Amino acid sequence: MARRTSGNRLNRPEVAVVKAMIASGDYRDQDIQAYFTRPTRTVNHARIAEIRHGQRHHAVAAASEEELREFLSCWPNYDAETSLSPIDDELLVKAREAMIAAVHTFNGAGATFRSELFIVTAIIAWTYLLHAWFKREGIDYRHRRGGEVVRTREGAEKYFELGACLRHGRSPASAGVCRNIEFLLKLRHEIEHRSTNKIDDALSAKLQACCINFNDAIKEWFGDHLGLERRLPIALQFVTFNTAQRSALKKATRLPEHIEASIDSFERALSEEQYKDTAYRYRVAFVPIVKQRASAADTSIEFIRGGSEEAEAVNRVLLKEVERKRYTASEVVRFMRASGYPHFGMGDHTKLWQSLGAKAEGKQFGGVGDYRGHWIWYEPWIDRVRAHCEEQGDRYR
Repeated sequence: MARRTSGNRLNRPEVAVVKAMIASGDYRDQDIQAYFTRPTRTVNHARIAEIRHGQRHHAVAAASEEELREFLSCWPNYDAETSLSPIDDELLVKAREAMIAAVHTFNGAGATFRSELFIVTAIIAWTYLLHAWFKREGIDYRHRRGGEVVRTREGAEKYFELGACLRHGRSPASAGVCRNIEFLLKLRHEIEHRSTNKIDDALSAKLQACCINFNDAIKEWFGDHLGLERRLPIALQFVTFNTAQRSALKKATRLPEHIEASIDSFERALSEEQYKDTAYRYRVAFVPIVKQRASAADTSIEFIRGGSEEAEAVNRVLLKEVERKRYTASEVVRFMRASGYPHFGMGDHTKLWQSLGAKAEGKQFGGVGDYRGHWIWYEPWIDRVRAHCEEQGDRYR
């Protein structure tokens, strides 16, 4: 349903135009009404009749012939698809355009600074969207000090920044949405003050959640007709990834230490439920589809019902590829001892990884920053340590 985003009353310039149209003798009341009505704004033709008969707006002078011609030449001054006016709905127009620009920038071929540009632009989009909601609800979103509106050096009023919007007692954003935006705000601070290198792949789940959250919010708060689905169709890509290519991508996209530290400090404060919330991070699996029916086989994305056998199968794929098991050094040692090698100790483990250079880039045995800031080991390292213990015969038994 299209929700009204501006008042139904005619403002003074519009009343002046209405009087000019009446004076011309070329327009009936219903004709005049059509120029000021759209799905999100309805003006009763009785208001036009009241102006015609002098029952309203006595003090407003009619627009000149030149002003009437200018109005007609610019009409309609709203988007036919969304019914948004660039004047009455300026905040919503800017919010949508900013998010569209953020996504186009991220998807742009050849862009190498895409995540940083997306984050900065998406924050602008969310700020305008929340300002639009506050304005519609009649909430003053200007900073005040001692009851007075705070102004900039140039005298302009200071409006809430995005963080202040989220902290407002009547903010409509859910807890998951807030966590996602707060995460991006924290990274925005790092982006503004330091070089970030390439961080796209590491942040993609959070950026995807940001897009979906924005689209859900604008539709829930202002109407389904403002959704961005038609403006931003599915992105296409030229490649699939084999194991070697995935390893190369992971090696090439190692996060800078200050970004890793920023992410770790934020996510350590989250509960497991908060971390898995799709409003905070959103991940999907693309699986090739083979169908007997030609029409179904042409569909590149298939939506499946949660709890079904297909959903369980996809979930197993996601868990295997994305949610890899992680081990500290002490956990590796305990695992080996429980596997029948009771004499395998921490010193043996340290000598092994040092001799193999297991922490070198490209080995893919482990990484820093995923577990309380310490080095953690992945499943392939468990297999390698087990093989070492087997090679040593009775040494560790």
